[in-house]
Amino acid sequence: MAALPSWLSPLPTQPSKHAFSSCPGAISSGDFSTTQKDCSIRRTMLVGLGALSANLLLARFAPAKEAPNKYKPFVDFTDGYSYVYPSDWRDFDFRGHDSAFKDRIAALQHVRVGFIPTTKTDIRDLGPMEEVIFDLVKNVYAAPTQKPTIFDMQERTIDGKNYWTFEYELESSGFARTAFATIAIGNGRYYTLVVGANQRRWSRLRDLLKVVADSFKILDIKPTAI
Repeated sequence: MAALPSWLSPLPTQPSKHAFSSCPGAISSGDFSTTQKDCSIRRTMLVGLGALSANLLLARFAPAKEAPNKYKPFVDFTDGYSYVYPSDWRDFDFRGHDSAFKDRIAALQHVRVGFIPTTKTDIRDLGPMEEVIFDLVKNVYAAPTQKPTIFDMQERTIDGKNYWTFEYELESSGFARTAFATIAIGNGRYYTLVVGANQRRWSRLRDLLKVVADSFKILDIKPTAI
């Protein structure tokens, strides 16, 4: 079996003892942000709309061993995406992102979604998956003082759209963080979902958060009637 590149490592057999840190440099949706008040009102409305699609989302993405009440759906028809998140998490404002939910106690356990404009039509248009993800983690997600490690990367296709999901760690002196990210392109937008947790709890929460990462789906934005 060929040796893996230094930046692509197998999953650790034991969880790291380092603490969790926030992810710097995540792709954002600054051009589409609103005021915090408007954001909160809009999210409340969107969560309500999402309840209409709850059964479909939960049946599709929650594995059989997971109880359906472990997740809630978030559906944004305006910005064209949906995903599920742990049912005991609450929404919050994450600067530069379109939606975000976090654990009520452990705030560093959270999911966030952002997007930026793009002329690309498919995630494969960016180049080979390994090269694109390595460059993204090393040069966008990681700070200069952090060491990036990629554990796994996968591609899935849903309704003709391609999605890349990968697990990575950012480590520096005294701490490390591990997370899943899912990236995809559609509606003229480059979408990014990131969901992570405290490294000390990663082995216990990994499967729960993988469901969140795998649940992300782009929805076609219908043109506004004139």
